[in-house]
Amino acid sequence: MNGLSVILSQFGQNLHCLLSTVCPCIFSWRYVIDGATALWCAAGAGHFEVVRLLVGHQANVNHTTITNSTPLRAACFDGRLDIVRYLVEHKADISITNKYNNTCLMIAAYKGHTDVVRFLLERGADPNAKAHCGATALHFAAEAGHLDIVKELVSRQAAIVENGHGMTPLKVAAESCKADVVELLLAHADCDPESRIEALELLGASFANDRENYDIQKTYHYLQAAMSERHKDPEHLILKERLPLVEAYGRRRECETLVELENIRVDRDALHMEGLMIRERILGSDNIDVSHPIIYRGAVYADSMEFDHCIKLWLHALRLRQRGNRNTHKDLLRFAQVFSQMVHLREPLNAVSVEQVMSCSVLEIQRSVSRVDSASEAELPQALDNYESNIFTFCIWPVSPPRRPAVRSNALLDPRSRDGSTLLHLAISSSTPVDDFHTNDVCSFPNAQVTKLLLDCGAAVNAVDHEGNTPLHVIVQYNRPISDFLTLHAIIINLVEAGAHTDMANKQKKTPLDKSTTGVSEILLKTQMKMSLKCLAARAVRQHHITYRNQIPKTLEEFVEFH
Repeated sequence: MNGLSVILSQFGQNLHCLLSTVCPCIFSWRYVIDGATALWCAAGAGHFEVVRLLVGHQANVNHTTITNSTPLRAACFDGRLDIVRYLVEHKADISITNKYNNTCLMIAAYKGHTDVVRFLLERGADPNAKAHCGATALHFAAEAGHLDIVKELVSRQAAIVENGHGMTPLKVAAESCKADVVELLLAHADCDPESRIEALELLGASFANDRENYDIQKTYHYLQAAMSERHKDPEHLILKERLPLVEAYGRRRECETLVELENIRVDRDALHMEGLMIRERILGSDNIDVSHPIIYRGAVYADSMEFDHCIKLWLHALRLRQRGNRNTHKDLLRFAQVFSQMVHLREPLNAVSVEQVMSCSVLEIQRSVSRVDSASEAELPQALDNYESNIFTFCIWPVSPPRRPAVRSNALLDPRSRDGSTLLHLAISSSTPVDDFHTNDVCSFPNAQVTKLLLDCGAAVNAVDHEGNTPLHVIVQYNRPISDFLTLHAIIINLVEAGAHTDMANKQKKTPLDKSTTGVSEILLKTQMKMSLKCLAARAVRQHHITYRNQIPKTLEEFVEFH
């Protein structure tokens, strides 16, 4: 017996107790694994001797974690054939799936462990089992580009079927630029002529707009091969479906003949657009992956200072994503960045484009509110992050030509940050975050321009955050009153002229004057203070504890409570 065996044998009953205990929380691969046993941990970490000893002491080889993962699955993830074989020989069930209905075969196929895949297939693993998303092991292997595993699965009669998104393993491989896998699957019995053509077109189109796999020569090669297939039988041409013209693609139509394709052979821009059109036709405009290459191609144009092309492509991608009701907070920030870059470089901004993007941002903030309201406990933190990100981004828009309808819509919608800040609070707060990619070159807070625009568009000047602070409470605490005097002065003037109450108390019973942190803001505020008879009356009611509830209109009750 080796040393470890001696130690374990000395603990006998204690070890049996350990094996019957499920650890509530185990850290593995930098993830938290709920409900993992000692055997699961040993299998996942690749400790064969520990696995052998634990199984020898009656550890449950089929115990599942909270996500229904077994020790066998943990070993398959890491590609430990010795542990996989040992567990199966000791009655580990290869058919147990995790919470996503993913099998051990699927994870081994995706991770590229050919020997484990071969062993599982030999032991009867079903190559055509489907996950909840409809994907099979062949989908996972094809997407990852594991050619040997694809061959192994095909030899075991793995079928080419669609997953829940209408994607076959052939399409998945083509969309991922896995040319060798595509060429192998083209010979599959399930591959009909139209599927073959679509795969070749999608492969070529993907090479045209993939940052990691860009290859314009391969683009033309595969598009030409597909076009040849379409025209192989003059009596039975396989024609393309015609889609509506898209402004972002230059209102181009896809090439329909070999001659048309030959005419754009050396025109990279035309081939890029051809690729984007093909991807949208084949994958469908609602496919989650359609927008990524569009965004990438737009970014390339932005880097070349071809901003008009960039904005059109990004707008198209944004609309596709909003049509699918997906989160677009990163898309909106991307526009804020490019518009800021253009302002910094003194490039002309197209007011219509700005208005279109701002209209999309209004819709996104409305949807963000709904997502927060309907989010589960687990989803809520991310939903709040996205919502707040959209609010911060919207504050940056006035660096571009102001579009009052969109600003007015959001001001009236009254979106709030986590601390209850309105857009107006954020516009006059020095703590409002500004993205450091181009935007901080042209926009900083507090911002008098944004403040004035929001007020003109109906922002509530006396709105309070969770601490009862109005925008006036916030601006008088600005810590750069001398170096940025003009901003401080302009904002205080604008707020007071818009009806800000200088004597309005927050939850700590502090007025803006009480919260002034510098003599400058105090002096500015005192020069603007205009105490109305209405305010004096409200303060008297509170000071002398006069009963007012249900004695005066509700709107006046709120007014009294503010003083």
